[in-house]
Amino acid sequence: MEHGSVNLGQGFPDAEGPETMKSIASSAMYDFHNQYPSLLGVPELRQAVARHSEANQGIPVDWATETLVTVGATEGLAAAFLGLINPGDEVIMFDPMYDSYVSMARRSGAVIVPVRLRLPDFSVPLDELAAAVTPATKMIMVNTPHNPSGKVFTVAELEAIAALCVKHDLIALCDEVYEHLVFGGARHVSLRSLPDMAERAVRLGSAGKTFSFTAWKVGWMTGPSRLLAPIVKAHQFLVFTVPSSLQRAVAHGLDKEADFYNSLGPSLEVKRRYLESALAELGFGVLPAHGAYFLVADVSKFLRPGEDDAAFAKRLTVEGGVTTIPVSGFYVGPAPPSHLVRFCYCKEDAKLQAAVANLKAYLGPGGGGCPQ
Repeated sequence: MEHGSVNLGQGFPDAEGPETMKSIASSAMYDFHNQYPSLLGVPELRQAVARHSEANQGIPVDWATETLVTVGATEGLAAAFLGLINPGDEVIMFDPMYDSYVSMARRSGAVIVPVRLRLPDFSVPLDELAAAVTPATKMIMVNTPHNPSGKVFTVAELEAIAALCVKHDLIALCDEVYEHLVFGGARHVSLRSLPDMAERAVRLGSAGKTFSFTAWKVGWMTGPSRLLAPIVKAHQFLVFTVPSSLQRAVAHGLDKEADFYNSLGPSLEVKRRYLESALAELGFGVLPAHGAYFLVADVSKFLRPGEDDAAFAKRLTVEGGVTTIPVSGFYVGPAPPSHLVRFCYCKEDAKLQAAVANLKAYLGPGGGGCPQ
C-alpha cells in the first residue's frame, strides 16, 4: 500500500466463493441459536467433511469420532503439535515450508529436522529423508500441494514417506489445504489414503482455500480417534469452538458446491500460464508448479552486485511496482537459496496485467531495474 505496488506477494485470492454460502452464513445467525456449538464442530459440517473425504480421496471417515472443526487449518496445526508432540520429539519438515510450521511446532518443544527439497522441481531427496529419521523422530510433516513452491508430491514420493512412517511408527501430519488447486496433469493424492496410513495420519483442510473465504477461518481435520483425542484437548484450550453460522455454510459448500472447487484448478492454470509466459519472456527462470497458487522464479539475471532475493524483492516493490516474497524466508536450514522469489497469481486478470506491465517497464529493455 505504501508504495502503490501490485501485490503478488500475499497468498489470498481476489475472487470470493459461492454467493449461496454467504447467504447461508447470514441466515444461520437468525435461524439457529448463537451460543457455543459443539467443541468438535456442528454435526452438519463434520458429516460433510466425512463425505468429502471419501468422495475425493477414497478415505472412509467416521464423522462422530474422526473429525474436528478448527479455526482455520492454522489452528488445527497448532493443536496437532501441542496435542501430539512432547518436548524433545523430532519433527521432520520439508524445506522450504509455510512459515508458521516452525513457530507452532517449537511451542510444543519440538526439535525441527529440515529436509531440503531439491531444485529445480522441489523433489524429495529420499535418501536424505531416510537418513533424517532417528529414534527421537515422532512425526513427518507433509504439505501437498506445497507452499511456497506449488509442487504436488508424486505418488512415488508419498509411498516412500508412508513406508518410513510404517517402518518407524511415525505420525504423519498432512497439510492438504490446496487439495483442489491442482492442474497441468497433476493429481492430488492424500498420504492418508495409502495403505497402512489411515491409522497414523492426520489430514487438514481449509474453507479459505477450498472456497476462497480466507476471512472465515474455518478448517477441519480428519484422523484416527487415538490421534484426534489429544488434539481435541489442545483445541479446547486454544479456541474451544468455531462460529456455528460459518460452519453451516461450509457444510453446504462441501456437499453442494463441488462445481466451484473443482473449477479452481483449471482457472488458476490459465493465470499461471499467463504469468509464467510473461516472466520467461523477461528472463526469469520459472520453476515447475502444478498446484496451489504460487510460482517460484529465479531472479539471478536481475540481481545487482551484493544483492540477494530479499533485497531484490524490496527493490522490486519500491522501484518496480510489483510485490513478491523472497523464498529464502521460507527456509529453516542453513544457507538457503538467495536467488528465488515467489509470485502469487490468484489475482484478478487486471491486476496480473498491471503487474506484468510494471515488470516489463522496470526489467525489460530500457528499464531501470537491470543490474548496474
